[in-house]
Amino acid sequence: MSGIFKQNITYSLRTLVKNPGFTVTAVLTLALGIGATTAIFSVVYTTLFEPMPYPKPDQLVVLWSKPLGGERDQVSPGDFYEWRKRSQSFQSLEAWSGGTCNISTSERPEQVIGSIMTPGFNRMTGSKLFLGRDFLPEEGEVGKEQVAILSHRLWNQHFGSDPNIVGKELRINGKPYSVVGVTPPGMQDRLPFQLWSPLVFRPEDLTHDVHWISVMGRLKDGVSIHQAQAEMDGIARQLAQEFPQTNANLGVSIEPLHLDFFPAEKQRNLWLLLAAVMFLMLIGCVNVANLMLARATTRRREVALRAALGASRVRIFGQLLTESLVVSIAGGVLGSLMAAWMTRGIVAAMPNSLLPAEADIRISLPVLLFTLLLTLLTGLLFGTAPALQASRLNLVEVLKLGGRTGGSGGQSGARRALVVAEFALSLTLLAAGGLWLRSFWNLNQVDLGFKKDNVVTFDMAVPFGKFKNDAEINAYYTRMLESIKSVPNVEKAAFTTAIPLRGSIFGRPIRVVGQPEVTASTPPRAAFVQVTSEFHEALGVRLTKGRSFNAHDSADSQKVAMVNETFVKRYLSGMEPIGQRVMVEEFAQPGQPKHEVEWQIVGVFHNVRFGELRSIDDPEIDVPFWQSPWPYAAVAVRTHGDPHPVVNSIAGAVNAVDPEVPIAGVKTMEDRIGESLAIDRLGVLLFAAFAVLGLVLSAIGIYGVMAFAVTQRTQEFGVRIALGAQRARVIKLVLKEGVLLAIVGSLLGLGGAYLMGRALRSTLFQVEALDLRAFGAVAFVLMMAALLACLLPALRASRVDPIVALRAE
Repeated sequence: MSGIFKQNITYSLRTLVKNPGFTVTAVLTLALGIGATTAIFSVVYTTLFEPMPYPKPDQLVVLWSKPLGGERDQVSPGDFYEWRKRSQSFQSLEAWSGGTCNISTSERPEQVIGSIMTPGFNRMTGSKLFLGRDFLPEEGEVGKEQVAILSHRLWNQHFGSDPNIVGKELRINGKPYSVVGVTPPGMQDRLPFQLWSPLVFRPEDLTHDVHWISVMGRLKDGVSIHQAQAEMDGIARQLAQEFPQTNANLGVSIEPLHLDFFPAEKQRNLWLLLAAVMFLMLIGCVNVANLMLARATTRRREVALRAALGASRVRIFGQLLTESLVVSIAGGVLGSLMAAWMTRGIVAAMPNSLLPAEADIRISLPVLLFTLLLTLLTGLLFGTAPALQASRLNLVEVLKLGGRTGGSGGQSGARRALVVAEFALSLTLLAAGGLWLRSFWNLNQVDLGFKKDNVVTFDMAVPFGKFKNDAEINAYYTRMLESIKSVPNVEKAAFTTAIPLRGSIFGRPIRVVGQPEVTASTPPRAAFVQVTSEFHEALGVRLTKGRSFNAHDSADSQKVAMVNETFVKRYLSGMEPIGQRVMVEEFAQPGQPKHEVEWQIVGVFHNVRFGELRSIDDPEIDVPFWQSPWPYAAVAVRTHGDPHPVVNSIAGAVNAVDPEVPIAGVKTMEDRIGESLAIDRLGVLLFAAFAVLGLVLSAIGIYGVMAFAVTQRTQEFGVRIALGAQRARVIKLVLKEGVLLAIVGSLLGLGGAYLMGRALRSTLFQVEALDLRAFGAVAFVLMMAALLACLLPALRASRVDPIVALRAE
């Protein structure tokens, strides 16, 4: 048996080398499909299936507060303290929270995203350090918490990879911290956090009414999530009895850490992406199967002679299937090399926030095993049918044909059926790409409500507790605004508590004076934004009625407000908005009484998109910053020309007023729009790339079938031309056959396109599952590709010399 297999391999290699055109075409086609499929599978596997890089990762769980019948929420320090004291199911329970902080650097202060965590957090997860040590238990006590661990990325970018960084002092939010460690490169660098310090709870922090920390635990050996959940349900009932004002109807949800922070929608998108690339793989297999069928037709005499000399059908089948496997293995090897390159490209194009930090996208051993299995299945898939047909030849019938290689009706029908299947798959793939492109177009047409050109925005990273009262806030930001406006090329500058496209805005309950009070459990709310007078002009927001804020709207003048068009439509329908008074509930600390402040509407402005591009426009009320001071503000600056060269001068103007405060999150509005579209742009790129490859493969497939059909019918076309058939009629005959195959395949593909549209509907923006315009466009593109692919064989058929054709007969 081994000798026969060796002979099959040797003969296959020799045969393939003698037919370089067929071999190169088949291997490249398979390599493209296998490479793309392997690259996407590497993303799916490392994200959804690969164990997390922690010791015994199945023991790690996340604990959430969860109101009965409500959504999960973060945890209050008081609840965390009680859980830790009463539970017996966990080896350890640790907490963490995140936020921004200011750090000192060699040039000017900078803001980074940091995290505070209980000292045992790294020991619980099993995370090691690159330099230094972990937090000590006693550093979780008040007064001993001013130590920090840096990420490898922060250590490298801002501290020059100083090997002696451990023990050095670092100023964080104006206070001295001692660096005790540096995390290793890799997973921690993919986290948003760049430094960590101990989380400390003072006695007054252990309340149950404010939920602001996240909690992770490691289960004890032999304890299941179900057992831990049962215990925590009992503890939740105890806390509900002991703290009824805050914990009534409040439960606990224990969930595996794996994928707990990766939404189900993103998981579904990964599966859809893998399905799309599998369609591309199938198109490649169909293409190669067609090539194999055509090649088997030209080898009918060879196979018949081998059978006449005593070769069994099993031996012939094994030989031809071995050739298919050799081709697929060569395609698999080249595809693996392509997959490594494609994977690096996908990782480079992928936004950092798209996948979990634990997902280290790479070509791992399980991915290579998947590629091996895919390669073998591919060889069997496209090689079995041609091998079976060739092994079942009628010996007498083939030998009667002599030197001719005319194919049987069955073989021709099989090739045409494969082309139909190829076009059905291609239309489905093209429809997916078309729907993504349509969604991306729709997102680009969203009315943002502002002018994006020449505007740069950033945050004023003022440390917590800097101001004692409103007067200090106003004095500080007045000096800061004057300094920024003095920078050359600054046209307009304004402070605001909200930046467009950055996310949701804090809303407050409102009440229109003179209207009946709403008795619903949820009172009317509106986004509440504090801005200085030039904000709307700096962003180019259109005023639709009334006036904007001006210098007279100071802290001592009448409180005035501007509202957006959605506010008017929802709360002031049929009323003249100018002059209406709105009561807004002021923000109050937990436990403090709440009271309302009256604001008079002086202007209406066009809706501004503050949230995601897909979000709806919420009611919004803007008030003068000086009449409602807030200690933390962002800045919007419109410049004369490109804002990038002006950023350093603006930073210098800020530091001239306060050397300890950095400007953070510096981005132009065009940058913010680009970030908002990043995930959709990646989807368009990948689906469009797969769709184009599928289109090319389909065009090659129909070209191959029609070219082979023309070769097989050379004598027929010669006779037709000899009998007076016009060349245009011959061209029409060939085009008609090819286009008919494409039309049948496209009609079958419409069903797949509709199913793909339904699967993508929740992901895409304002796109229906049955988008006739998109489907019509891709069907038109597919028809044009089919026409072009059939045109060359048709022209060749019309140029057949009747004398040469009849001599060959």
